Amino acid sequence: MVKDGYKFALPLLALGALAFWAGWWWGGLLLVLLAGFVVYFFRDPERLIPTDLEAIVSPADGRVIEVIEEGRNGQAGQRVSIFLSVFDVHVNRVPWAGKIEKMEYRRGRFLAAMRAQASLENEQNVIEFATRRGPVVVKQVAGLIARRILCWKSPGDEVVTGERLGMIRFGSRVDIWLPAGADLLVRRGQHVAGGSTILARWK
Repeated sequence: MVKDGYKFALPLLALGALAFWAGWWWGGLLLVLLAGFVVYFFRDPERLIPTDLEAIVSPADGRVIEVIEEGRNGQAGQRVSIFLSVFDVHVNRVPWAGKIEKMEYRRGRFLAAMRAQASLENEQNVIEFATRRGPVVVKQVAGLIARRILCWKSPGDEVVTGERLGMIRFGSRVDIWLPAGADLLVRRGQHVAGGSTILARWK
């Protein structure tokens, strides 16, 4: 489990124990079940990272909701958007080896993460990686009930494919932008696993 989850789970367990001690059985049971869900939400399973050096892995678990052509800074490319429900693993992963060149946190709205406008208008953390094949961009986007984006890396950090990058609490969206030199291998509606599903390969 991600250690950040303990500060949510432990108080709920303590309140549940107190409720049982006071004879409030239904309340205690509800609090214990809620603590169990928090532990489940903050789970951080190990992943089998592909050994293919040209493979770009999914930065998040969830369902692909958009696959579109999108330019960035005058360069042609493609964007894949992944929706994370509260039942998905929320630990985000590095899609391909490189160096974090830039990181920008943008305040914004909290629209439902499945809406197209969320990619532009919601609170988000934009991480740009410099790689030997060009720039790769991952955008952590807060959702309707997500209120905290965490990133465990800093600009200048060297990272490897599949490495843990951060997480978004309680429902969210992750976008990845790739330059035109990458062949996408996923389709809309597909469920992907962060760090292990091959999202694209370099041509």
